[in-house]
Amino acid sequence: MTVRFDGQVAIVTGAGNGLGKSHALALAARGAKVVVNDLGGARDGSGASSAAAQAVVREIEANGGEAIAHGANVAKFDEVQDMVQQAMDKWGRVDILINNAGILRDKSFAKMELSDFQMVMDVHVMGSVNCTKAVWDIMRAQNYGRIVMTTSSSGMYGNFGQSNYGAAKMAVLGFMNTLVLEGAKYDIRVNALAPTAGTRMTEDLMPPEILGMLTPESVTAGALTLCHKEAPNRFILCAGAGGYASTRLFETAGTFIPAEAQTPEAVLESWDKICEQSAQGELASGAGQTEKFLTMAMASIQPA
Repeated sequence: MTVRFDGQVAIVTGAGNGLGKSHALALAARGAKVVVNDLGGARDGSGASSAAAQAVVREIEANGGEAIAHGANVAKFDEVQDMVQQAMDKWGRVDILINNAGILRDKSFAKMELSDFQMVMDVHVMGSVNCTKAVWDIMRAQNYGRIVMTTSSSGMYGNFGQSNYGAAKMAVLGFMNTLVLEGAKYDIRVNALAPTAGTRMTEDLMPPEILGMLTPESVTAGALTLCHKEAPNRFILCAGAGGYASTRLFETAGTFIPAEAQTPEAVLESWDKICEQSAQGELASGAGQTEKFLTMAMASIQPA
């Protein structure tokens, strides 16, 4: 099948450079009308300039596409609302949101100022929340929406010096999991992309020859897969340097310990059973875990 976005409107945050720019250009090339959002700040979130976003818009228009630029700071809901309203005024709908905007303020936790932790959380987490909130009712009303969160291996697995970034990137997965449940009946599908790419966010973390392999375009192929009409739902797609993988959260079947024996010693004695992976599985919602444990407890009750 050919992936196209004709007649659809997409908002891409942080689209003045790097991955966001790549996503915006690719969406436009495949028929989407694109809102190119970029505050135009530095990598740490300081400063602002509309030049980068305007340049991406000109490139899209030069290739025959339609786009507008908007400099909303995603951490400020009123600015995000204005961006979405401009898209609605111009095109009358919003079909796709790619929450890509992000900043880095790396330091070990011992040396990190709480303000640097807060700022990263505000941009990555509240930025995703603000943008999603601003389009949510629109997507519900039109019974269609595709939303992509940007997560990271730093959140899923940890990365030295990135306690703030890692916490934020794991948080958007929790956000995704509940949106999937609440958006299902409106055909709103929510997925997450875990990219590895050579951008200004990573340029001083890797040698040039490695950066050359980590093209934004390979990640963008994954992003477009997650936001087209036949996209999956609640999927974490990892992409980088031409490699693609999925990350999934599994829970072991576990074991039951009777009430009279529920002690730390008993838990330790049951450790192998708790960790046994042969019957592990994915849970569709948090209620699934409660259901599983109650089923175990009820099965242990002997009829009189």
